[in-house]
Amino acid sequence: MVAASGIAPPRAAAALPGARARAAHRVGFLRSHSQAAAAKLRCCASATDDGVVETAAPKPRPPRVAGMGSKLIGCGSAVPSLTISNDDLSKVVETSDEWIATRTGIRSRRVLSGDETLGGLAVLAAQRALEMAQVRPEDVDLVLFCTSTPDDLFGAAGQVLAELGCSTKTLGFDITAACSGFIIGLITATQFIKGGGKYQNVLVVGADALSQYVDWTDRGTCILFGDAAGAVLVQACSPEEDGLLGFCAQSDGNGQKHLHCSGSNAESVLSKTNGVPGFPPKKGTFSCIEMNGKEVFRFAVRCVPQSIEKALEEAGLPASSIDWLLLHQANQRIIDAAATRLSIPSEKVISNLANYGNSSAASIPLALDEAVRGGKVKNGDIIAASGFGAGLTWGSAIVKWG
Repeated sequence: MVAASGIAPPRAAAALPGARARAAHRVGFLRSHSQAAAAKLRCCASATDDGVVETAAPKPRPPRVAGMGSKLIGCGSAVPSLTISNDDLSKVVETSDEWIATRTGIRSRRVLSGDETLGGLAVLAAQRALEMAQVRPEDVDLVLFCTSTPDDLFGAAGQVLAELGCSTKTLGFDITAACSGFIIGLITATQFIKGGGKYQNVLVVGADALSQYVDWTDRGTCILFGDAAGAVLVQACSPEEDGLLGFCAQSDGNGQKHLHCSGSNAESVLSKTNGVPGFPPKKGTFSCIEMNGKEVFRFAVRCVPQSIEKALEEAGLPASSIDWLLLHQANQRIIDAAATRLSIPSEKVISNLANYGNSSAASIPLALDEAVRGGKVKNGDIIAASGFGAGLTWGSAIVKWG
């Protein structure tokens, strides 16, 4: 082994048999102890904690920026033209505006209709982000399309960048992480930028059309979801200007059963199988969204504050430094509970849930765009953003706008 200085350290003396046995015993004990601690720290949907999250004293920020810094300089959003109110839904399922608003905070949502497509919304949101950033489409180096409902199962990022007019040298790919998708995309963008000088302008688009996978006879889920698209332009900058101050991203597949849209098989279209059992395979499709709302709520109010605190610790900042709390717009009770646990006053919480419902990967950039264009969020403001959802996945980022 060679040390960082390039000088090989002296070889340690061989351990005596007794010492080796004692060391093995200690290692075994430490390993079992750390495994137990890891199991105890796992944040999953089945866990709950009614106590207030304690804010640890911030540590000095480590020199995390090894390469280029990155900053958010433009945002944009787009929503379908059709608005479905709670009163509209009350004509489809047994519910009411008061029942929905009291339990979720949602009053209406937008749904694709006519010839509207998710790709069309994504392109429009991206165009608006580029206009704000004053960046030409041909200068975009990477497009990250965060979606669980692409128009093309094989990926739609290529279509988005082509319709934008990006160069054929531009790389594009989809990121599937449901409601956490935008945060994962934002973190991914910064890692591409920090990796070297090749990626200067990265377009992160969050877009979903969950209305296509909703059971409109299930009032437990159909009241929640809407369609939308949002985008941000992340640009390379000097390490001193770095706008991604800290982040945390996690997942726990043990909670997948609480929120999923699983694949299913329809009957085969072929009647002749040539005597081969199980052939041809049945046509693949997807079931409607299934959710255990109680467990998802418990998961979110526990994991989101913890995730934000971890990101703050990496940034070396206290919770009091947050100018705006921007959470995935899933349920107003989740947003309020997380804000309370972090001791963030309501006037610092960004929420447009009432007008759009849960738009999955689009919810954070959509709310951000409205806040920026509405004059709430200004250059230099510190935003604590967090996404959470199916997977289960969750992630947080502490970012400086502009």
